[in-house]
Amino acid sequence: MSGVSAFARGLGTFVGGIHPPEEKGLAAGAAIEVLPTPVEVRIALLQHLGAPCEATVKPRAEVRVGDVIGRSEAFVSAPVHASVSGTVSRDSVATLPNGRHVTVIPIRAAESQPLAGEALRDELFGGSWPLDEVDRRDPREIAEAARTAGLVGMGGAAFPTHVKLIRNDKKPIDTLLMNGCECEPFLTADYRLMLEAPIPLVAGTLLAQRATGAERAVICIEDNKPQAIEALRSAAAGTPIEVRVLKTKYPQGGERQLVLAATGRVVPGGGLPLEVGVVVMNIATAAALAGAVFRGRPLTHRVVTVSGRGIRNPKNLLAPIGATYGELIRYCGGVTKDAARVIAGGPMMGFTLGAADEASELIPTPVTKGTSGITILNREDVQRGAETACIRCGRCVEICPMRLVPTRLALAARAGNRELLARYHAAACVECGCCAYVCPARIPLVQLIRVGKLMARK
Repeated sequence: MSGVSAFARGLGTFVGGIHPPEEKGLAAGAAIEVLPTPVEVRIALLQHLGAPCEATVKPRAEVRVGDVIGRSEAFVSAPVHASVSGTVSRDSVATLPNGRHVTVIPIRAAESQPLAGEALRDELFGGSWPLDEVDRRDPREIAEAARTAGLVGMGGAAFPTHVKLIRNDKKPIDTLLMNGCECEPFLTADYRLMLEAPIPLVAGTLLAQRATGAERAVICIEDNKPQAIEALRSAAAGTPIEVRVLKTKYPQGGERQLVLAATGRVVPGGGLPLEVGVVVMNIATAAALAGAVFRGRPLTHRVVTVSGRGIRNPKNLLAPIGATYGELIRYCGGVTKDAARVIAGGPMMGFTLGAADEASELIPTPVTKGTSGITILNREDVQRGAETACIRCGRCVEICPMRLVPTRLALAARAGNRELLARYHAAACVECGCCAYVCPARIPLVQLIRVGKLMARK
């Protein structure tokens, strides 16, 4: 395992990174609310890394919440399920925030839903969780339950969870890191889960540890979340789980940065955490894993933060997969008069959907398994000077957590030079946005690098 036999304690931080305004206070105190069942949901057949699903239902078919409506036989894929009970409509196409066009299955919700409101919340997060049964579960059963339930990484990467849980004798895992950092400004969905549902998070962590065979399981939280730290330490008491407090710095929640901060191990360029004996999972995924194994619950709902100074009532919402962004914005009271921009995700790594106005309540973009938040910024937030020439100050190099030279990558992208993009390791960029944040010339570095990476792949 890359010469590392014992658990190496990291320093709680990593090289580079920045400290942008956290802006967590807008929604951190807002308890999770259940979004009323929408009239219709639009469920994407591709909302994970890997092969897209094929529809398994026909128009006018009646489905119940939890029924499979799309699947793929590919190993790296995840089935999708109906998030409401209702009638299937003819499939259509939706554009996801990253610009990709995907097939969606519309379902018109029935008037009566088997699970809604607080009953749905209790089914997903409430009640008792049999922690003492974890050691009696077969590791393969846990991984298969994750696959059947369509679990993917809910921190944004959307990598099929069962792939991480299946043991690989050639690359044994000794450490499981559960990511509760949530370092992106404004977003508080994971924070509220840690406060309100710590027991299922602990249950899912123990199940993931059992599946992977990891000797140690560590829940990682930044030190700006003392209440979440206390809640999880209390919930994990009497279990082998360690709650590790890391220094607050963006992007602490990135896989490579988290592995270095928590263990001291360096994930090799182009490699994955498993190369150094580590599996990283998001804490929301852990809660979903507990539901899949102990309650047979597929992934049909997730918590989404709607925040920013451009939304009237910032909230954390338990929403069905396939609900539209407009539906969530409307439930939060709509946008303010000075709202200027709608972002899928947070302001550092998210994708801009467009200018915010009254029409934001009609945004048709569907919530997917990887949707962690919607951020609405006001005019003051988005004011920035005009782009000027690079002054070679080196700030982007100094703070890059991947030790790249972002300006060179941006120049190579603008020139369409694939050879230079490869030479300067464009593929290693995690698109965290640190470089664009500190650039005094206001060069859109991360956007240019994204274009360059796409160019190199093609």
